[in-house]
Amino acid sequence: GHGVTRRDVWLRMLLYPRHTLPTAAAPIMVAAGLAWHDGVFAFFPLLAAFLCGWLIQLGGVITDNYFNLKRHPHDREHALFVQALNAGIIKLDELKSAIYGCYLLAILIALYLVYVGGLPVIWVGAASIIASLIYSAGPFPLGDNALGDPLFFIFFGVVSVVAPYYVQAAAVLASPWLWTIPAGTISGTVLWASIPMAALITNILVIDNIRDLDFDQAKGETTLAVVLGRRGSYIEYCLLLGLAYLIPLKLWLLNGQSVWVFLPWLSLPYALLVARRVIAAQSYAELMPLTPQAGQVVFAYALLFAFGLARYT
Repeated sequence: GHGVTRRDVWLRMLLYPRHTLPTAAAPIMVAAGLAWHDGVFAFFPLLAAFLCGWLIQLGGVITDNYFNLKRHPHDREHALFVQALNAGIIKLDELKSAIYGCYLLAILIALYLVYVGGLPVIWVGAASIIASLIYSAGPFPLGDNALGDPLFFIFFGVVSVVAPYYVQAAAVLASPWLWTIPAGTISGTVLWASIPMAALITNILVIDNIRDLDFDQAKGETTLAVVLGRRGSYIEYCLLLGLAYLIPLKLWLLNGQSVWVFLPWLSLPYALLVARRVIAAQSYAELMPLTPQAGQVVFAYALLFAFGLARYT
């Protein structure tokens, strides 16, 4: 190895590429802000939902790397991991154990959420774990078949805001061990509020897919970027960005939110800057730092949105 240590490899995997934490935390903040506004904020269900979401995301990232290394052991795309694998610094079996560890821990924490939120939590939890696994595993890996984007939109966006809101509301409004979704635990507003998160988190994937376009084409994988091409992917990116920043207007006009709901617009200049960089970037190296920057856009938007949603007047 070139001075690559076990610690480097694992840290890189756990924080790879510095966007799993912001993308796990952002939807939680939005759910917290809206729950506060609606009088159903509950700390422990929120914390448990965050840990579950992050562990499932990590499990997905490690699964993705595991199958990449298994299928393409000489892949230039993940040079660090390939190098570490060949040098014996990491072993595929260790990755497998880490995947099991992530999901098992998530399931243990989810037991508390099932106590609070009942059967709906089991359905959502199971679907999220399956989604994060089939994204890269199985005979029809969704990430390689242009279905990665809608999957991200639904699970890492919509579900990751609605579910934490639901477990808080269920904890406050209902008794434990629910069989159905009680009235008042999911509103139209929370569904709308999840859309900016869904759009901006999907944009992280769009950048990844533009960056890996040549690799994926060479490997015969048809990500959405391969289907749409470069220009099509830029259009997708801009449409998702526009969608995210239009939602506050809708919430203010039609959902009775205060003018504070426009706070996320303060993050628009940075979001546009990142968008310009994405479109201007010519090489893999230029696109590499833009993934964490898109993660920062998600985080900044979410923080402002959470405060905006929490305000009454």
